[in-house]
Amino acid sequence: MIVRILGEGQWDVDDGELDRLNELDDKLEHAVAEGDESTFRTSLDGLLAAVRKVGAQVGVEELVDSDLILPMSDATLDEVKHMLADDGLIPG
Repeated sequence: MIVRILGEGQWDVDDGELDRLNELDDKLEHAVAEGDESTFRTSLDGLLAAVRKVGAQVGVEELVDSDLILPMSDATLDEVKHMLADDGLIPG
C-alpha cells in the first residue's frame, strides 16, 4: 500500500504492517477525541516514524496514487481531527 505523509512524500508499506499501524492510529484517534495534546503529539510522531521505518520511500519522479494520506509531522490536533474518518486515519 502507498502511504503519503503530507509535506514529505510517499512510502510503499507492506500490507502485513497494517495491524501495527492501526494500533498506532487507534492511540492517535483516542488522543484526538480526548483533546490530549501531549499524547496526540507522541502518537502522531510514533505513527509517522513507523511508516518511515517499515516503508520504502517512493521516488519523487514516480507518479503513484496514495492509498492512505497521513498528516504532516507538525499538524495540529484540530487539523488531524478534521482528517479523521469513522475508523481513524487508517481504515481497518
